[in-house]
Amino acid sequence: QVRGLETAELDYLLDEKANAIGAMLLHLGATERFYQLHTFEGRNWGNWPSADRKRWSTASGLGDEGRKKIKGNTLSYYLEALEEVRNHSLEELAKRDDAWLLKIDQDWPWGPTNAYCKWFHVVEHESNHNGQIKLIKSRLPTS
Repeated sequence: QVRGLETAELDYLLDEKANAIGAMLLHLGATERFYQLHTFEGRNWGNWPSADRKRWSTASGLGDEGRKKIKGNTLSYYLEALEEVRNHSLEELAKRDDAWLLKIDQDWPWGPTNAYCKWFHVVEHESNHNGQIKLIKSRLPTS
């Protein structure tokens, strides 16, 4: 969906409450990174290393802070960040078996769940934002 987009298109906002395509791309990376830390490293949700907090927190939250800080980047910047995160996910998932996927986390905020459900959420999250990206792309001003 984003192939060939220029920085101005990645930064375009439909309105003052919208998120830009570039910000959503980084948001996807942030979401995946935080789920990596939680599921692969066993960290409690929100207990992120300072380097990850610094790199990903704005993108995770988006909103006003995201609109102010996540802009001016090239498409390759976003795609490289996504590729880095995805490669780590694939490497770590390859190390795990079905027992790991199905082990119940009794303390998850929305109720008992397992890593399969958590990673399904990451995938559906990406699908949701892909729809938003398609909508914004269809509304980009023509040059």
